[in-house]
Amino acid sequence: MVGIVVISHSEKLAEGILEITEQMAKNAPVVAVGGTNDGRIGTDINRILAGINEVYSDDGVLIFYDLGSAMMNAEMAVEFLDEDKKRNIEIVDAAFVEGVISAAVYSNINMDKEFILEEMKKINIDKRN
Repeated sequence: MVGIVVISHSEKLAEGILEITEQMAKNAPVVAVGGTNDGRIGTDINRILAGINEVYSDDGVLIFYDLGSAMMNAEMAVEFLDEDKKRNIEIVDAAFVEGVISAAVYSNINMDKEFILEEMKKINIDKRN
């Protein structure tokens, strides 16, 4: 199954999305990575890296994020991975809550990474610009 990493500046927001996702897709490998190690608002490269490794499989990993700096930290975390893993990870620019939940449902029914990425294009919100 495709793994999913949920990155938010707020630990509560990331955990809330995970809570809803677990109701919709109980078996999907999803991890919430919110806030900093000391409980502040923000994101942490090491926590993101640990989240990626927690849900990593040969099926791939999709990373969803709330704001631009979370995307930048996700990109930096991916750079620390082995080349084989890097090629199998995508940072997704899509509606945050809807994207995570939809991707988890698709992963839960064993849809592949490419299918999920195509579906996410339908809810792209161009956060990178």
